[in-house]
Amino acid sequence: MDGIERFFGLTSFFGLGLLVGLGLLVALAVLLHPGERKKLVAPAVLLVVHVVFEAIVALIPPSAVVMKPLQVIEVLLLLVALARGTFVLVADALLAGRLKRPLPRIFRDLLQTGMYFAAGIATLRVAGVELSSLLTTSALLTAVVGLSLQDTLGNLFAGISIQMQRPFEVGDFIQFDPDPRLIGRVIEINWRATTVLTNDEMEVIVPNGTLAKAPIRNYTKPSPIARRSVEVSCAYAVAPETVRATILSALHGIPDVLESPEPSVLTWRFADSGIDYVVRYFTSAFDLRDTTDSAVRERIWYALRRAGIEIPFPKRDVFVHQPSAERETQQRDERVSDIARRLRDVDFLAVLPEGTLRTLAERSPVKVYAPREVVLRQGEPGEAMFLIARGEVSVLVGRDGASTAEVARLKKGSLFGEMSLMTGEPRAASVQTLTETELVVVDKAAFAAVLADAPEVLTEMTRVLVARQAELESHLAARAERAREVELDERTSALLGRVRAFFKMT
Repeated sequence: MDGIERFFGLTSFFGLGLLVGLGLLVALAVLLHPGERKKLVAPAVLLVVHVVFEAIVALIPPSAVVMKPLQVIEVLLLLVALARGTFVLVADALLAGRLKRPLPRIFRDLLQTGMYFAAGIATLRVAGVELSSLLTTSALLTAVVGLSLQDTLGNLFAGISIQMQRPFEVGDFIQFDPDPRLIGRVIEINWRATTVLTNDEMEVIVPNGTLAKAPIRNYTKPSPIARRSVEVSCAYAVAPETVRATILSALHGIPDVLESPEPSVLTWRFADSGIDYVVRYFTSAFDLRDTTDSAVRERIWYALRRAGIEIPFPKRDVFVHQPSAERETQQRDERVSDIARRLRDVDFLAVLPEGTLRTLAERSPVKVYAPREVVLRQGEPGEAMFLIARGEVSVLVGRDGASTAEVARLKKGSLFGEMSLMTGEPRAASVQTLTETELVVVDKAAFAAVLADAPEVLTEMTRVLVARQAELESHLAARAERAREVELDERTSALLGRVRAFFKMT
């Protein structure tokens, strides 16, 4: 009976420490997720060992030499158990539940170190060590250690800064070095370094101090969608719009290539052997970027191969060209005949004699315009008319001095700009291409030569132009009248609805 009383009398802090430890274990068992209850093992084992030492101390005479060391060990075991249990309670039960995610590794390490340090200080106090004298005598040692651990302390504070600023988190893909092989996913951030796993399945351990000084690219924030670029070169003989359309059609249906935002193709540079293009697409699977880049290149190759578009390589071609006068004449005649045939389909040019029309065709070149390129601007002077040989254009009319509205779309065989050619009037509208467009350009000099050869046709041509303009004005007037009627009907319907609502008529 005396032994039991002595046991409880010698228990650390009169038994309160043991009771607090047991209460802490019960709280952790309730608050922790079942899968995390293995974290109770360490504090529970320490408490059990503490109780064993308490029992040993109770059996040893108070005057024994080992009594004091055993009591210090007993207190140390209890305080370490309490420190570990409190750490698990704060870090894993309270903060993790509130933050909805695990506490960062560096904060866990700092919190746990602080609690163990407090337990050690309390143990020294129980052992009778004078802390003030200990701190005074260790000041010089602290300075020496601080200087020797400059880099380590720098990494520690850099790690704290990273966790507070949060430029990246565990799971983010980052790049901290110009070498693309070092792009990787962050798998751990601790007090000294950050670990990055590259696509080569290599772990790169980067000191936090290095990351704090380096420009960091985060491919996961603010959105997991990242843009990728693939370069390809095509021959000069193929129009950029044709290349662009061919490549874009090839990108549909590739795994991990997003439809929105849409891919794009940029004409990048004019190189020695061809035109360089940059193909840009978006993906949300950044970890599969190399595989996706490969799939994009393969699709582009097959699409260009089907379209007969060559991917050139640096080379020097030497051609021995012996022009054939007969062949050149034949090609020129074919081109002129094609232009003459197109011009003959224009109503006011149909009155021209065959020879005169052919002369006009010889003086009228065919020019190619890119999509969305402005051919004419409203209000500018003009001395040429245009016949659409291929493609489509939009006719735009400015309103209120600022805004523009589309009034018509013209396709193959349509003519525009003839009034400026014939009278020198400023352009009445702007014309912009919608697709890659070929235009036969008839300018004032070419037309003057035609009139000099056949001045008698001018009256007939003018009569056709006047009739055509009158028909156009009549058509526009009819459209305006229909628009007014529609507007009148809409306003009548709206007013009728208000009147019926006012008189509560259904």
